[in-house]
Amino acid sequence: MFAPAFTGLGAPCWDADARGAIVGLARGSTVAHIVRAALKSIAFQSAALLQAMSRDAVAAGGAPVAELRVDGGACVNDLLMQFQADLLGIPVVRPKVIETTALGAAFLAGLSCGLYHDLDELAAQWQADRTFVPTMSRDAAGELMANWERAVRQAVTR
Repeated sequence: MFAPAFTGLGAPCWDADARGAIVGLARGSTVAHIVRAALKSIAFQSAALLQAMSRDAVAAGGAPVAELRVDGGACVNDLLMQFQADLLGIPVVRPKVIETTALGAAFLAGLSCGLYHDLDELAAQWQADRTFVPTMSRDAAGELMANWERAVRQAVTR
């Protein structure tokens, strides 16, 4: 497990003094194992945050997160997206245009100059490229998250 707390940990841990940690190294560990753990740490961090958000949404009378839409450079990694879906137990949807932030800015500029009529027209432009559905059992995912939480506890300072 890799806890990338090089500048502390944000939500949901909130420990600015946390330190990065690599947990579980063995004699046979290679650079590839560390790289894979670092990649998976993205999914673990996202899952921890989304699980906290879902709990808060339900506590406030809302619905839990039912689908995760992703964007940005990391979403082109199929292994990461599948692992994210497995940890969360919900579909992870990658759009055809992965640079959604830049696209959103362009859409808003088009909206302001009259190229688009309203937000509904912009929303209709969004298209899914691929949906990753969970394949891991909830028990297996829970065990992995518990291992992640143990690793994070070793990184926190409080």
